[in-house]
Amino acid sequence: QVQLVESGGGLVQAGGSLRLSCVASGRTFSNYAMGWFRQAPGKEREFVGAMSRSGSRTNYADSVKGRFTISRDNAKNTVYLQMNSLKPEDTAVYYCAARDTPLLLTTGGGYDSWGQGTQVTVSS
Repeated sequence: QVQLVESGGGLVQAGGSLRLSCVASGRTFSNYAMGWFRQAPGKEREFVGAMSRSGSRTNYADSVKGRFTISRDNAKNTVYLQMNSLKPEDTAVYYCAARDTPLLLTTGGGYDSWGQGTQVTVSS
């Protein structure tokens, strides 16, 4: 498994932007497929987006498609989630996840490493 630490969360007004970062350590980062998930109070964790380990494939939840973008910098062992046009319903704790696999994983059960989460709050 790899250790993951998210950062970049905060309070932003609706329509604003944030960029979350997730730094990995302990393993060869370029071997890992990465995902972003979120969990709002009283709700189940939901898939946000994912990127294959090559970076050539991505997948996004319909609710964020066109507004959120995942990228990765293997030299920095970091995956990013750029969030634009934020809405109050995007408020949640955001988690990154990883798994050593060539697959593009869109379900939480497919990942075996998780970060501690970072809070994103979007005010109306």
